[in-house]
Amino acid sequence: MKTFQRPDRRSFVKAGMLGSVGLCLPDLLRAETSKSKINSVIILWMRGGPSHIDMWDMKPEAPVEFRGEFGCIPTTVPGVQLCELLPMSARIMDKWSIIRSLNHHDAGHSTGDQICFTGYDAGPSPDENIHPSCGSIVSKQFTNQSAKVPPYVMIPRMVPGTGSAYLGVAHRPFETMADPGDTSKPFKLPNFDFPSGITLERVGDRKGLLQSFDALKREVDSTGQIDATDKFQQQSWEILSSNAVRDAFDMNRESQLTKNRYGNAAAFDPKDPTRCGCPSWSQRLLLARRLIEAGVRLVTVDLRWWDTHVKGFESLRLGFLDRWDRAYTALIEDLEQRGLLKTTMVLAWGEFGRTPRVNKDAGRDHYPNVFSAAITGGGIRGGTIVGASDEKAAFPKTNPKSPQDVLATIYRHLGVDSQAEYAMNGRPVRVLPSGKPIDELFA
Repeated sequence: MKTFQRPDRRSFVKAGMLGSVGLCLPDLLRAETSKSKINSVIILWMRGGPSHIDMWDMKPEAPVEFRGEFGCIPTTVPGVQLCELLPMSARIMDKWSIIRSLNHHDAGHSTGDQICFTGYDAGPSPDENIHPSCGSIVSKQFTNQSAKVPPYVMIPRMVPGTGSAYLGVAHRPFETMADPGDTSKPFKLPNFDFPSGITLERVGDRKGLLQSFDALKREVDSTGQIDATDKFQQQSWEILSSNAVRDAFDMNRESQLTKNRYGNAAAFDPKDPTRCGCPSWSQRLLLARRLIEAGVRLVTVDLRWWDTHVKGFESLRLGFLDRWDRAYTALIEDLEQRGLLKTTMVLAWGEFGRTPRVNKDAGRDHYPNVFSAAITGGGIRGGTIVGASDEKAAFPKTNPKSPQDVLATIYRHLGVDSQAEYAMNGRPVRVLPSGKPIDELFA
């Protein structure tokens, strides 16, 4: 007969309260089902601010101090050109679209993060949310459905703007913490470790497990140190033993051929300012696809660091754009081949763009007055260009769009009520203060 070793108080806390750096396991159980096809979103967060004028909104007729060092290439969509360093993206331009007239008013990294993730301006401390991120809103509105996958995941960890604010810790993202692109060690989630003495075989003994929890409950009740366990805490152990959850995060289940398609994990030296620390984030996009396939509703992938102030053209030429081109197109094609692109919207953007005029250090500086975003999937018509910037990519020329419009677009796709209100310090606050879906993107 199977036996179950009753966890000590410390082990119990470890299993049930792993949320000090992310969601605790009981919170993960407050997610929605993935048994049927559901709409989902992947946000490819290009933190630092990708240069719109050097990637997606080229100005070949502008003076050299504006147009920069790169030439243009045609795409599969007549009249649409991209940077010459994005040939793979150009070949599948009919599958994705560009918003070229985005703008807002804040040139700070963390403050821009807050606008793009929440739709609201930052508070006194820009690194901390005073309004919940779009992922936390998704978690809040789908929290009553049950599945053993979290609704909101951050790869590998939170950045400014991604917090849950007044919605509480239950709606923070689940952070992988581990990085699938780090080849120095095996990819393993620290949040999925069992407490000492606990094994899958022991957790598999459901009757013994519940009896152990009952005994532990009586013990801790007598000490007054921990409140009575609820059903979510009892079910916490189930996520640790769930093959579906573990499989979703198991990168070893992917073939080397697929991994290579997304790009290798080698990274530039982050201490080299000429390379801007080009990160090994290619495999993060592959993990995002796996999580969407498992039923996660919103995955945000940290793709920093696009802050190309110094030797920006060199940084983009020596790795950033090649790595982006390969990983981005691999994700789109992978989702399409697996029948997931129709239900999965993929949004690639940063907190702003870069200055139209090249600076003295052969780079470009922060610029929120106009910038671009790449978007695909979820019913979006590929090859669509929404809005336009002026002749120097300095300001919107036609059809200006806001980050709130982008958020309204992904909320509609997910079925989120953007007009819902939640209490903040006793007063109701709407999910989104303004904005409307960008209908021009859809057929």
